[in-house]
Amino acid sequence: MLPAQLGRAPRHLLVCERGHARHPRSRHAAHVRDHAYSCRVSFLIPECGMLPEVLKSTMADIGEYYLVRNLPVHELVAHEFIEAFVKKGSCYALTYKTKIDQDNTAALLPNGKLILSVDKDTYEELGLQGRPSRYSGKKVMRYSAEGSTLMSYFSKNQIQALKPKITFSTLRDLQCPVLQSNELQGKAEESCSTEELFEWLGAVLNQVSLDNKSSSFLSTYCCPEPNTVVEKAFLCTITGFIIPEKIIQLLEQLCCYFGEPKLAYWLTLTVHGFADSPVSWRENEHGFHKGGENLYNFVIFRNLDYWLQMAVGAHDDCPP
Repeated sequence: MLPAQLGRAPRHLLVCERGHARHPRSRHAAHVRDHAYSCRVSFLIPECGMLPEVLKSTMADIGEYYLVRNLPVHELVAHEFIEAFVKKGSCYALTYKTKIDQDNTAALLPNGKLILSVDKDTYEELGLQGRPSRYSGKKVMRYSAEGSTLMSYFSKNQIQALKPKITFSTLRDLQCPVLQSNELQGKAEESCSTEELFEWLGAVLNQVSLDNKSSSFLSTYCCPEPNTVVEKAFLCTITGFIIPEKIIQLLEQLCCYFGEPKLAYWLTLTVHGFADSPVSWRENEHGFHKGGENLYNFVIFRNLDYWLQMAVGAHDDCPP
């Protein structure tokens, strides 16, 4: 018998909103900019077997990111780096292979703030002003602190240029939920809700079977109803360090996908944040807790209405 805690799924917060991509007050781009650290971007286009050329060009323009080894954090508060990088444009940095609930971590936001999540000993040694982390437990063992960025040039350190990994696949005979852009809660026997779509999309992106076979030891999940079967759907996934500006470009091109008549009624763009990032949206503190989830998903409809779903763990601040 499994322990009781293993039988319970981790709680999470899911915020949904509806808008139109061409409305002058639409906040879709702002929400993307506010989520600084993304490690995986996926888009799913039903009734599509081949990536359009304009999207191929956008994918080719994702660009590189850099791994800097043995960079002391104090060099992020030196004069040379801010002159060379921060003042010339947005700069994103995040500690590599650190565990937010165990290790000292740092994140440089594009607005120039340096966010530190450190243990009690490091906090006292640095002499910074901060606040106890909400993930410390009853005994305060971790602190969060902010500092203005006077950063240094790291040319003497080992730097490795990396390219995001891009994978493509075509899904055959995919069961897809029926959605109506004006029905966030769904409508009985007519359309599925945002929550049902979110759960279904998680299964599809993780290659979970939707067959609901009694012989399956992994999943008895099935596609919500009503649903329809599409002959093929195109799935693309990008993994790496993907900055918000590139995600906004991709989002715009996905909106333009419906500029010509298409069989698809909707498509999705899903963005996962780093599980061990010290922040989720804006400067909201983020912790790993049980899963480290901080992600958002756009459902873009043919008429350019969209749903935006933002999810974090139950102990994080509610997404904006």
